[in-house]
Amino acid sequence: MSTLAALLKRTLAVGAVALAAVSLQPGAANASQAPVVGGTRAAQGEFPFMVRLSMGCGGALYTQQIVLTAAHCVNGSGNNTSITATAGVVDLNSASAIKVKSTKVLQAPGYNGKGKDWALIKLAKPINLPTLKIADTKAFDNGTFTVAGWGATREGGGQQRYLMKATVPFVSDAVCQSAYGSDLVPGEEICAGLPQGGVDTCQGDSGGPMFRRDDNNAWIQVGIVSWGEGCARPNFPGVYSEVSTFATDIKNAAATL
Repeated sequence: MSTLAALLKRTLAVGAVALAAVSLQPGAANASQAPVVGGTRAAQGEFPFMVRLSMGCGGALYTQQIVLTAAHCVNGSGNNTSITATAGVVDLNSASAIKVKSTKVLQAPGYNGKGKDWALIKLAKPINLPTLKIADTKAFDNGTFTVAGWGATREGGGQQRYLMKATVPFVSDAVCQSAYGSDLVPGEEICAGLPQGGVDTCQGDSGGPMFRRDDNNAWIQVGIVSWGEGCARPNFPGVYSEVSTFATDIKNAAATL
């Protein structure tokens, strides 16, 4: 990945990656303009599988004891008790927030900063909340997706107190490659966003899910917030790890934790 793209991972984690980006809301055409706006606040319980991770990333409950997030949010695999997962609330300051420490981390084997941007975090105890199933075929890699997170409301901004949500349409590999060229890994990444910009994820949303309804009207995860140029810029869609590509690897990895 180019130096520029490396700066555009969408995490707030200091040390893990540089800039990052995910903010579910319309944004400015360049980093110096007004805050990213346009998303709406999620209702309490609307996305019960959403998790906030203490290193500055998002995630989703893959099982009640395993969080699926982005590889660039963690520093390798092994025992790790330094991460706190916050779940069960829209308001991160809520007294009813569920907080659980991590015990192990498994970063995607072979991850080198380009593609394969997924990781699993095992928690010290289960969280009794609904999980988010993952797509294991490409049947749902199209249409309109929902993104959600506590990320920044402007490029370079800090995390938000309340969970925000927005919808973004699928962008083809060909169109996405016209923006990002060889930095995009079409077989491992899926893009979404409006050509005119204005709606996107931003810093602090890395690792969070991109999801849609399946044939039974249940939520299904199709992407993991990964990277992009700035936040909500025209002709630069958000780039997400394509969950269907890694579904078998994720399932097998989870079984080892």
